[in-house]
Amino acid sequence: MENIYSIKVVFGDTDAAGIVFYPNYYRWMDQATHELIGKAVMPVSRLQSEENIVLPLLEASCQFRQPLHFEDKVEVHSEVIELKSKVLKIKHAFKKEGQLIAEGYETRAWASLTNGSIAAVNIPNAVRNVLENQQKEIV
Repeated sequence: MENIYSIKVVFGDTDAAGIVFYPNYYRWMDQATHELIGKAVMPVSRLQSEENIVLPLLEASCQFRQPLHFEDKVEVHSEVIELKSKVLKIKHAFKKEGQLIAEGYETRAWASLTNGSIAAVNIPNAVRNVLENQQKEIV
């Protein structure tokens, strides 16, 4: 399953040159991951409040192909591409009018937050089954 998260670039997302400032792509990948997990499993806020599960970021990368500008409309196409016992990798493709603008990924842990301490834990089978059905390649 691919999730599509839509964005309209606002003025505050741009730099002095009028193009999107690169950290915004990482912010949008984070938001797109939350949307993907929210649709596939449950909202991330509920994961944390009800299950004490958080998804800390372990690694992120983004390659920029073309600039985005104020008021551009872009879609972030996101999908799980790797699933290990305690870690998942999400690929993000930024598209404007069907054209690839940027692409990146995030690697995140499935972690328990208990008494202020965080530790990676196994992804539950029920969650794994849902996420495995979204992947192109199962690792």
